[in-house]
Amino acid sequence: MAQMHIPPEIPVRYLPRSTGANAFFAVLIVLGLAAFGWTFFQDSERAWRAYVVNWLFFTSVATGAMALMAATTITKARWNWSVRRVGLAFSAFLPISFLLLLPMLGLREGYFPWIEAMAYDPIVQKKAAYLNIPFLIVRNVVGVAVLCMVFVYMAYLALRPDLGLIKGENRALDPERTRWVERLTQGWRGQEKEEVRSHKLLGRLAPAAVILYAVVLSIVSFDWAMSLEPHWFSTIFGAWFFMGALWGGVAATAWATVYAKNRDPDLNKLMGPQQLHDLGKLTFAFSVFWAYLFWSQYIVIWYGKLPWEQEWIIHRSEAPWTGLTLLTLVLCFVVPFAGLLGRKAKMTPWSLRLFATVILVGLWLERYLLVVPSIHHGGPALGLMEPAIGLLFLGLFLWSVRWFLTTFPAIQLWQPMVEPEALEAEVRQEEGAPA
Repeated sequence: MAQMHIPPEIPVRYLPRSTGANAFFAVLIVLGLAAFGWTFFQDSERAWRAYVVNWLFFTSVATGAMALMAATTITKARWNWSVRRVGLAFSAFLPISFLLLLPMLGLREGYFPWIEAMAYDPIVQKKAAYLNIPFLIVRNVVGVAVLCMVFVYMAYLALRPDLGLIKGENRALDPERTRWVERLTQGWRGQEKEEVRSHKLLGRLAPAAVILYAVVLSIVSFDWAMSLEPHWFSTIFGAWFFMGALWGGVAATAWATVYAKNRDPDLNKLMGPQQLHDLGKLTFAFSVFWAYLFWSQYIVIWYGKLPWEQEWIIHRSEAPWTGLTLLTLVLCFVVPFAGLLGRKAKMTPWSLRLFATVILVGLWLERYLLVVPSIHHGGPALGLMEPAIGLLFLGLFLWSVRWFLTTFPAIQLWQPMVEPEALEAEVRQEEGAPA
């Protein structure tokens, strides 16, 4: 990291606008809405299951990407200087994610089996303090809203000094970019003061954001997945869920970085092999960690051989779920572990994007298997409508991320100051003295 070269002058580059891309996203949204409407009139419970699965997946990816940015802020990482803004772009989906959560709060007995069981099941009755609809609505609305606001505020803090530079140099901007520059630079204090302020606030906010991320995503996983089999519980379930979300954020950041590189020669040069290599190493490492968390949960259940612990695994290992479970293990561990083991695959754009795509598909299946086997009442294990409904979320997700990168500089112009201790160590290393 001491040898990481950051140019003194970083060009202002945006992802090129594209009416074709916007039209494509609009088609995805329309197809997703049509699939949801068709499925709702055929089988409303199936439609809502697919809706929840897709919300869990896309919200996981967006918050996971922001958690990665918070983690690199805490560690004062410099390797991601040219891809930091790509990760921040996922914050644009978070307000949309919150709005998409609201219809889910109307689900009752058709989704939550513990509502009916509360009347006669003594085990479920002992969990009534937590498993009740008013408390579920409050904790989800408040938790997700606060998490989204914190992550969006972090993106604002990172953007504000850049917009001051753009405004101060009077660059030719299109009307939309001009509006956002004026809106986000109100009360300007001066470039140096704004950079120092953003650096300090981000340093203080990032640790709290990571803790909040872990807590809120654990609550989300308990409410929308684990509670669907109310006799079963796992103390590692929350960690498995939010670490999988972080992995999805890493894979999505790698995918988006390769996409941006292919759209602009300057971005291709600045988002170089070093950044791809580091993203590839993180993607590879989290595939191993995901398998470790899966095994940590499974081995305790297998070793204990207690019926109320085994039921969750049994539901996912028997027909009609056996094939999907094995496919998830292959996509989430076997393929990325074997494919990203070498150095070349991590640094080659097309192969990194290929394995990132495999991982994201595997994580979508994992989210599906967290929910549907617990409340499935016959019919195919996975049909065409579940991913078709996901097109609604995919269209909104891709549109919001691309909008961010076309509206704001795709590479962060100002760079956080180097701490005195790190700067001293770097200078001594360049002089050949022991650090």
